[in-house]
Formats: sequence, C-alpha cells, structure tokens
Amino acid sequence: MDVTAVSSVYKQLNKANLHLLEGLYHPNVVFEDAAHRLEGWGELKHYFESLYSNVHSCTFDIQETQQQGDSGFITWVMALEHPKLQRGGTVYVNGVSHLKFSQGQVIYHRDYFDLGEMLYENLPILGSVIRTIKHRLGE
Repeated sequence: MDVTAVSSVYKQLNKANLHLLEGLYHPNVVFEDAAHRLEGWGELKHYFESLYSNVHSCTFDIQETQQQGDSGFITWVMALEHPKLQRGGTVYVNGVSHLKFSQGQVIYHRDYFDLGEMLYENLPILGSVIRTIKHRLGE
C-alpha cells in the first residue's frame, strides 16, 4: 500500500462506498485532524459513517502525492456540502494528509487544514466576524 492507492480510494469515496476504507486502515490506526484524535479502526469507521451521514456530499480532488519509505503526503481540495454550512452550498477546503504505513495498511493518518476555512467562516454571524478579523490582520 502507498499514497497512490490511498489517493485512488479517496478520489471515489462517497456515502455509498465507505466500505472501500476497510482494507486501507490498520486495526490500530491513529487518525488526527484539527478537531479529532481517534484510535483504532472501529473509531475511525464510526467517524466516517457519522461524517458522511450528515453531509450532502464530500469529495476530494487529489492535487499531489509524495512518498518516501513508509511515510507520505497527499495534498487535496475537499468539496463539502453540509446543510448547515453556506446554506448547503459547496465549501472548498485545502488540506494535506500525512500518512504512515505498517503491514501494508495506513497506521497513522493526520490531516492538516484550516478549520476556520472549513467551518467557522461558513457559519451565520460567526463567519462574518472571522472574515473581518482576518481582513484586519492582513492590513
């Protein structure tokens, strides 16, 4: 298993085919992102089932992959349609996944992305406050 195989799965991932993830992850996988730390395939599987049950759509456009030995990186743009974000419109989030492999499966998966870009900036009221703060910081 390598970053190309993982990228291939994520390119086609949707609500109807979450079973594609099962062979990808090691039973003792550690998954981290800006809001979560999950340990074990059972927790990660539940996370994905919950995530995809609450969204209209979540797709990944893979930009680039790099790997050296048992460690690699994938850059991506996620297109997320959630009923509570942007009135159900599409939110685009740029991110990077750091992956480590063991025994032919992903043992470590860490996603790096701007939680503000994904969530806070797309919520009513709070979004305009966050955008104003970012604008003022850029002056």
